[in-house]
Amino acid sequence: MSAVTAITIQDEHHIQRIQPLPAELILGQTRSVLQAQVPAAIKIGLLPDAETIHALRDEIGGYPNIVCAPGIISSHGHSLLDEKGLHALRHSLLPQTRVLTIRCDAAEILLGMAIRTQDDMLTAAKTFTELGTEAVLLRGGHTVEGRLTALLYTADEHRFFSSPNMKGWQRHGVGGALSTAITVYLALGDDVFSAVSHAHTYVHSQIVYAVSSPEKPCRATDLYNQLMTLLSAHYQEAHDVAFYADRLCITTRYLGQITEKILGKSPKQIIADYLLQEALTLLGNSRMTIQEISHYLGFSSQASFCNFFRKQTGKTPSNHRLDL
Repeated sequence: MSAVTAITIQDEHHIQRIQPLPAELILGQTRSVLQAQVPAAIKIGLLPDAETIHALRDEIGGYPNIVCAPGIISSHGHSLLDEKGLHALRHSLLPQTRVLTIRCDAAEILLGMAIRTQDDMLTAAKTFTELGTEAVLLRGGHTVEGRLTALLYTADEHRFFSSPNMKGWQRHGVGGALSTAITVYLALGDDVFSAVSHAHTYVHSQIVYAVSSPEKPCRATDLYNQLMTLLSAHYQEAHDVAFYADRLCITTRYLGQITEKILGKSPKQIIADYLLQEALTLLGNSRMTIQEISHYLGFSSQASFCNFFRKQTGKTPSNHRLDL
């Protein structure tokens, strides 16, 4: 159930105009929802001003799974909250928040600091937890050239993520979909790290790597998107095309026709591309040995993994890691 906080004019690329609703309308909607249902989780997005933030804090205080994905800057870089609103967000809403999902550029404005390195990301995330937030998912870091970096941080544990698919993760609406998915998984009983992991898998397969077609319905598009969902779930155990074709209840030949039509690639190459991206992430952002990575990715041996990696990149995994 939703409470609308602003009316927007937008397309798939960016928001052209935002018209905030008055605080009394937002609070009226919220009260109606809370009187009808007891939510297992609440996601908070764009809030227009300090008055609304303070009032909303009083309405939702005490609910256990609050995910905050604040609207601080627009896609064109325009500020969406004034200084009073930022202060209210920091001191009234964040202490109620279980998971804060925020891009680095918005975090810079909220905290008044530059975020350029992974150490900066750690400092920013720690600052948010000191303000009262239980966990922080800091997204959109440009700490490694050609890759996007994210950090999931709690007082007890943290984990960095990295992806070379910058275009996919910067699609308009990805952040909103990710925070919504995290909220859903928290409502289903996941802990924070499991909720973020499951949400990441969903967004990765259904949005970041998904394709759309102007033709509705489009069986080829639907099957391709289902393939990417299956691949994100089974890439560690299944590297063969037949496994995925069988799960889709189609022949390997037809699956090849679909992927050639959608991406101009064979299913085998799509699987290889996915494995390579996971390998590159682990080589660049983990302390796992080459043998541990090969086992994690489901290769029969370290030699098999090294042969695969050399074929895809022209380098050995060890040489690639040395070049980072």
